[in-house]
Amino acid sequence: MSTDLPPQRVHTRIWLEEPEPDNDFATRAAFCAGYDVYGRMLGRARWAEMLYLLFRGEAPTWAQADLLETLAVALANPGPRDAAVHAAMGAGVGGSTAASALVAALAVGAGQSTGAREVWQSMRLFASCGTSPGAWEKALSKVEAPRAGVWPQPTEGDHPAGFEPHGSRISGIVSRTLEVLASMSPGRCLPWLRDNREPLEGVAGRPVSMAGVAAAAFTDLGFTPDQGEMLHLLLRLPGAAAHALEQREVGHKNFPFFSLELQDDPRGAA
Repeated sequence: MSTDLPPQRVHTRIWLEEPEPDNDFATRAAFCAGYDVYGRMLGRARWAEMLYLLFRGEAPTWAQADLLETLAVALANPGPRDAAVHAAMGAGVGGSTAASALVAALAVGAGQSTGAREVWQSMRLFASCGTSPGAWEKALSKVEAPRAGVWPQPTEGDHPAGFEPHGSRISGIVSRTLEVLASMSPGRCLPWLRDNREPLEGVAGRPVSMAGVAAAAFTDLGFTPDQGEMLHLLLRLPGAAAHALEQREVGHKNFPFFSLELQDDPRGAA
């Protein structure tokens, strides 16, 4: 009896792999949502187009790809003031591994305050309120309670999702990002947010945040809240990685927020 078996094709709804005829552990061709990744896309498709195809299962239009790519630039480096980047910097300056620095950034950047979970909550607001001022006014009058799980319940004084926890006016980079993305968007949420930002901020008592702008952009691109949450985590990692590597090189004495002088440095004199 022959023991030869036909090559096994590995596939999910997103991905299909065809093995080499002589090695089931090596891939001959790979298809994403039916598109030949290495035969047709490689060298032609942009990073933003691949992301969209992976998450949405269909190729983006030019306008959608341009919007996602511009959003990726805006989110690529939240900067050292951001808690997630700061966490990665701390891991880097302490000599932790690359994976540890990225995990630190993901853990801190996943939360409900300026993090990916806040984007999820803000996208749910866009899904339920759309572009209705009345619906937004009602929704912003109370902080939405998250689903049961790992997330703590909101308390009185918590900021609404998509708005800054601090400050009295929109920051320069958020204002500029909103203006640019709204001018490009094929959807309705970003232009509406730009045109109605000040009344919304008056109701919320807080300025619009980058998380709110990102939520509007992800919504206009057709992503679900779960997809937007995941993409927000992913797209902010480049800055965290770069800052972690920089801090590993410069050392703890040159940490940008405070100087640290150890009386008994276990690593010896610098």
